[in-house]
Amino acid sequence: MEEELITDGKYKYIEAGEGTPIIILHGLMGGLSNFTGVVDHFPKLGYKILMPELPIYTMPLVKTNVKSFAKFLEGFIKYKGLDNVILLGNSLGGHIGLLHTKLYPDLVKALIITGSSGLYESAMGDGYPRRGDYEFIKKKAQDVFYDPEVATPEVIDEVYATLNDRMKLVKTLAIAKSAIRHNMAKDLPKMNTPTCIIWGKEDTVTPPNVANEFHELLPDSDLFWIEKCGHAAMMEQPDKFNIVLEDWLKARKF
Repeated sequence: MEEELITDGKYKYIEAGEGTPIIILHGLMGGLSNFTGVVDHFPKLGYKILMPELPIYTMPLVKTNVKSFAKFLEGFIKYKGLDNVILLGNSLGGHIGLLHTKLYPDLVKALIITGSSGLYESAMGDGYPRRGDYEFIKKKAQDVFYDPEVATPEVIDEVYATLNDRMKLVKTLAIAKSAIRHNMAKDLPKMNTPTCIIWGKEDTVTPPNVANEFHELLPDSDLFWIEKCGHAAMMEQPDKFNIVLEDWLKARKF
């Protein structure tokens, strides 16, 4: 991914390609680089990729929650003069996409979620982040993936730095609690937006039963599994992820 981060007013984002807009929503600990495979592939197929940097650590603490991020996304879509967008979100990003779609259904024509929160998530597993405990944070980062080697030293160092910043740690915990509060089980059956669910078979953060529940509750959804894959399918198995998504978009004529 060679695209530079564009700074325009309060928005920072990556933009690539021309055509049908796909807006990518990264997760709580996920950087923009996690979607390199998507950003490199889909502009070649006639899609415009837009990936805003979510204000996870720049919102006031009182607004550090899923609903504020959904409203931020609505502002970004209007700022770019778009409608009928496709949203693609991983983890917290999937949750933001789901809530945004509930609040602003007329702006979204399709939704793709992978490893999404919104029903259940176990980001902290059996313990909360320990500041200064590098080995603990390394293990937690590795547990996100089926192949622990995907958690490179750079990925681990970035998570370690985030959790050792006191205010970022406070906001990380605030967002995790907000995600639990904003359970969407009662909302999903009323959401008729076509939804593609792509899930890692070995996801331990949002386990496979979560994907099955999303599929059961969302009226117009398709569920696809990626083998030997954890919580971030687009990062761990980018080629397989792109094939699944490309085929779904073609089948649905988006």
